[in-house]
Amino acid sequence: MENGKIESAKRYPSPNPQVKLTEIVYWSEGLKVKGLLAEPVNRESTSGILYLRGGIQSIGMVRPARIAQFASYGFTVFAPYYRGNRGGEGRDEFAGADRWDAVHAVEVLKQKCPGPVHLLAFSRGGIMALWTAVLRDDIASVVTWAGVTDTVLTYKERPDMRRMMKRLYGGTPNTALTAFEERNPLLRIEEAHMPFLIIHGLQDENVFPAQAYLLEEALKMNNQTHETWYFPEYTHFFPPAANRKVAKALTIWMKEQEKN
Repeated sequence: MENGKIESAKRYPSPNPQVKLTEIVYWSEGLKVKGLLAEPVNRESTSGILYLRGGIQSIGMVRPARIAQFASYGFTVFAPYYRGNRGGEGRDEFAGADRWDAVHAVEVLKQKCPGPVHLLAFSRGGIMALWTAVLRDDIASVVTWAGVTDTVLTYKERPDMRRMMKRLYGGTPNTALTAFEERNPLLRIEEAHMPFLIIHGLQDENVFPAQAYLLEEALKMNNQTHETWYFPEYTHFFPPAANRKVAKALTIWMKEQEKN
């Protein structure tokens, strides 16, 4: 079955009357994967955002209110759940073969929105966005907010995630390094030719700031266009007012990239 082909679509309750939500089932590498589409009702949307969620399985699941928020700024937003989630086929591999679910989700978005496609990633979504940027040449910009960039670093930083990672990767960075390195987009980041925006709270203990610095260094080394917004006072989750302000600001930044 053709990657990115929409198999089915059904209306989903929206928290915002100005935004229509639809749950989509689409094809990715022979699997039926699900995701949530948000479209502004009363304004024409010319740009798309592929929203790449954090977490794994029910942790960090796509929140309707969050993608409706970005749709209310005039974007068509699609957020894949990734394989193995919410009744989708296959198994969530935390940035293994499931990276293709993000890559092919761009095709879903393009069927719903004629304009440029931006990537917006949170937490675990960061590594999914970097792979999508490497594997596609039609992305307008990448915003990674509190994003994971290197799974070896995640393994070291998060003792509570080690069991899950050992199970999915077949071992630790010492015993299964190849599985970790195969998931590392920084080894191919020079293939991504769009501007990057890195957003990170420097008190973050879910995804430590070192992950942002690694990406920043890699982009610097290759002279790739990038900007950083570091917030010394914030953790992984910004306070609501700050969150709204930064969310609005990053959509303005995306629109500016379209002019370049």
